[in-house]
Amino acid sequence: MRDEGMTRGRFLTGAAAAVGAAALAGPVLSGTPAAAAPHPGAERAAARRGLTYRGVMYECTDGDTPAIGWNRTRMRSDVRSIKRALHANSVVVYGTGVERMAATAAEAAEQGLHVWLQPRLADVPERQILDHLAETGRQAERLRRQGARVYLSVGCEFVLFVPGIVPGDNALERVENMLKGNWDPEKAQRKLDRLIPLAARTARRVFHGPVTYGAAHEDVVDWSLFDIVSVNYYSYFADPRGYVKELDPYRKWGKPVAITECGTCTFRGAPEAGGMGWNTIDYSKPRPEVRGDLRRSERTQARYLSQVLGVFERMNLHAAMVYQFASPELPHRRERRYDLDMASYSLTKAIWKTEDAPTARWHWEPKESFHAVAEHFARAGRPV
Repeated sequence: MRDEGMTRGRFLTGAAAAVGAAALAGPVLSGTPAAAAPHPGAERAAARRGLTYRGVMYECTDGDTPAIGWNRTRMRSDVRSIKRALHANSVVVYGTGVERMAATAAEAAEQGLHVWLQPRLADVPERQILDHLAETGRQAERLRRQGARVYLSVGCEFVLFVPGIVPGDNALERVENMLKGNWDPEKAQRKLDRLIPLAARTARRVFHGPVTYGAAHEDVVDWSLFDIVSVNYYSYFADPRGYVKELDPYRKWGKPVAITECGTCTFRGAPEAGGMGWNTIDYSKPRPEVRGDLRRSERTQARYLSQVLGVFERMNLHAAMVYQFASPELPHRRERRYDLDMASYSLTKAIWKTEDAPTARWHWEPKESFHAVAEHFARAGRPV
């Protein structure tokens, strides 16, 4: 019997309780022919069985507080760990600050990593989002001309993060309006059909390497505009054949297919929650705490990632990028109800030096999933 995957419809059904939460995590949501050719060597890599690029997502933002925002020294150490300890050969550098993203991408390239740059400016006018994309693209092109292996993603799931497609001043309000039926799906698709090509053209004016777009699973996208078909994917199937059936239709475009986000949280039953796993924290309490009777399980997260990465390898997809490297805003604590890391998709657990607020002295420790992914990457990346 086929298990039902975590689709956009299921997300919206489950998101009702999330309206009013502090923020939306990355996995919440989960024309003309493309002008740019794949990076030299991509065809040779594609001839091998398995993934070409295996990596993790790395966020570059201010953070909820300066203590957990982007830090150059910490970033350099993290990138070395991504390369040497995680055995990744690729990293998605995403966020809001162009200078931060450029510095992180440059460091990753220096370490020999393939880089995806993805701007995620949200809840501002469309023109500002496109200008931010153009500036990110210029930085990507500078790196490409210096010899770095770089892809540019024009953005992530515009339907929720770009104003004017669905009513609402921010992503949470847009989710609420979608839940209440206060939106027109056909009208929203027409707006996407205008915006996504505009973003592609904006990117190609300044960047001459491979271009893609971070789409949620089941989004309707004209992939002829892009060089790579990219899917943010958080489905769960007890039978691995379910993943193949769900992802196989993306091959019809005749282009490389990349899983640009995948992962699960750190509690029993998290894979079944898919992109809604983060919705396990009650932020209405004076001190945020975990809802219900969840039980921490690093093994659950590790097993899920090992399974789906194995499926992606066997499907010979182009890339698989795990969401994400670290979530410093969700600390691990010994007391179960305050162990916010259970709602984290990251491969590492954040350890704060103080109980109630982070300081610059916080650090991360690897979870079981870190070791499982590292073992997979090391084994799969060995020459055949």
